[in-house]
Amino acid sequence: MAHLLGSALALRDVTMKNRIAISPMCQYSAIDGMVGDYHLAHLGRFALGGAGLVMVEATAVTAQGRITHGCPGLWEDAQIAPMARIAAFIRAQGSVPAIQLGHAGRKASMQRPWYGNGALTEKDFARGDHPWEIIAASAIPMDEGWLTPRAMERADMDALVMAWCEAAQRAREAGFDVIELHAAHGYLLHSFLSPLTNRRNDAYGGDLAGRARFPLAVARALRETWPAHLPLFTRLSCVDGIEGGLEIADTIWLAQQLKAIGIDVIDCSSGGLAGSATAARVRRGPGFQVPFAEAVRREAEIPTMAVGLITEAAQAEAILEAGQADIIAIGREALVNPNWPLQALSELDAMAPESFRAWPEQSGWWLERRRRAMIESAQ
Repeated sequence: MAHLLGSALALRDVTMKNRIAISPMCQYSAIDGMVGDYHLAHLGRFALGGAGLVMVEATAVTAQGRITHGCPGLWEDAQIAPMARIAAFIRAQGSVPAIQLGHAGRKASMQRPWYGNGALTEKDFARGDHPWEIIAASAIPMDEGWLTPRAMERADMDALVMAWCEAAQRAREAGFDVIELHAAHGYLLHSFLSPLTNRRNDAYGGDLAGRARFPLAVARALRETWPAHLPLFTRLSCVDGIEGGLEIADTIWLAQQLKAIGIDVIDCSSGGLAGSATAARVRRGPGFQVPFAEAVRREAEIPTMAVGLITEAAQAEAILEAGQADIIAIGREALVNPNWPLQALSELDAMAPESFRAWPEQSGWWLERRRRAMIESAQ
């Protein structure tokens, strides 16, 4: 029986073999912005697991834009080659190599999560993790005890537009086929979009059109830089989940502007303006962010990616069948089970629910042989 989850999706000249994407998940394990063997193994297992697209975690366009000392970057040419290993391996397994480019803004220069996930402390300094100057839309710190960002000037914006474009060029040289612009979770571009963190009184503040001016300038420059035959995604926090913050109507308007620029997919997340990127400001439950993807897809008429506690094959298929999204993004469930895509597609295949024919041949033939032996022993 045909199912949507296993169907191909063409985006410009790039085709995903199925509708399953692995979300970018920060690992905080880079050294001086350089990815290494850990990242190759971490991301490679998702490609071996059958995902149609595998996305590298938030990658900083400047050293200042890292979330932590352990975050990767593409701000210099030396960082291309290690990324190229990852992109090449993902492609060799039949998955689309993708990368998320961002700048952490006022949430930069913070602790790695396992050290506290907050502002850097003396213990972090002793480990060699010292703070650096941070920037944002306005000089509003995350919370008491956190660094106060410097409000960006026009020169900062111009420099960052160039940095995003240069990082995109490096991403292409490394072999990635998809870029996702990170404009969610309280990071730099989100800090411009939200009225709670943008208190500017110039052309880059005020109403939604003013607050969106810089993020849209980045998106426009990226679209002009990134090859026309390759797709661009944008991740948005569709709602802030805080009184006075962004609402879904704001995001629908923004998605319409992004579509006009040439953005191909909106990755629909939420929250993160205060606290960690995964701080619960919207009540959680299975598929709790799917309604955002549905609303943006319907009202802005742009393909969307749904993410957030999607853990079951039937659940993912139902989202696609209902027209709520075009791509299903799997995050932490893939950390539990990197083979989730292969298993989900097998589960939906009523003709061969136990088949391992779609698995990498290096392991699939073993598993198929074991399956037959188990069937024979049970007869």
